[in-house]
Amino acid sequence: MPQPTAGIHHITDFVRNAQETVDFYSGVLGLRLVKKTINFDAPEVYHLYFGDQIGSPGTIITFFPWAGSRKGRIGGGQVGITTYVVPVGSLGFWEERLRKFGISVMKAERFSESYLQFADKDGLRLEIVEREEGTHSEWSFGGIPADKAIKGFGGAVLYSTAPERTAQTLEKVMGLQKVGQEGSYARFRARGPIGNIIDVNVTPMPYGAVGAGTVHHIAWRAQDDAEHAQWRQLVESSGFQPTPIVDRQYFNAIYFREEGGILFEIATDPPGFARDEAPEHLGEQLMLPAWYEEQRTLIEQHLDPIEVRVLEEDQR
Repeated sequence: MPQPTAGIHHITDFVRNAQETVDFYSGVLGLRLVKKTINFDAPEVYHLYFGDQIGSPGTIITFFPWAGSRKGRIGGGQVGITTYVVPVGSLGFWEERLRKFGISVMKAERFSESYLQFADKDGLRLEIVEREEGTHSEWSFGGIPADKAIKGFGGAVLYSTAPERTAQTLEKVMGLQKVGQEGSYARFRARGPIGNIIDVNVTPMPYGAVGAGTVHHIAWRAQDDAEHAQWRQLVESSGFQPTPIVDRQYFNAIYFREEGGILFEIATDPPGFARDEAPEHLGEQLMLPAWYEEQRTLIEQHLDPIEVRVLEEDQR
């Protein structure tokens, strides 16, 4: 049997515009673009990865920017809110920063914690919370000093069509522990220091619609390939239908849909993003898997150029 998961490995989203996504997640939120590659199933579309200085598991948010794609609808069977965690004492900095960029911010309370809630250009729902847990980021960019920078995921809020079934999967399969219920939310905790707090809306929600501004899947951590194989066996013996193990270059993956409609992935921590780029140069070049290298010129012609840049608001 595998150990209970340490928490979230990554979260993957649909958006429309690659440069706007870079500007928001690097320019505004200060995350590092750690990998610029393609959707292996649709090579005309980028797959962009953002995280801490090395793209550590628990910090990685990824995007498929698909120009002209339809607008999605957030609802059941999805991650409803992606939660980021920052150092204690820095929430005021983040509120001021978001407002400086003209981003509408709402304040919320949940389980005696204060949250700043906002959305990106496509409507993906995000929130920031302060916590002691988690190693401080070593990455600073734009107007964000390292001591105020996002550490990684605080967790996520899950919207389920069958919350009791989703809760059962979190506890009985993934190994999270239920730590409480307050109002509309039940809280579960994984054993890791970040990406470890999952809140489930206990009211069944009608299905959302896939499209720009929605989360495609949430991925959980497996510590290595041997444990990953054990995870697949456990998922299958629990009555789900996991995919075969898929090589995603920077981790191996299996996928299954839990009974509340949310697509779960289990991803290995290794080999990580430095397997094909030096750590100091992560995200600088378009990286392709070997089977696409002979098509590089054609692929690059169909991808809009993007750059990580300090935004005007941070140059004043």
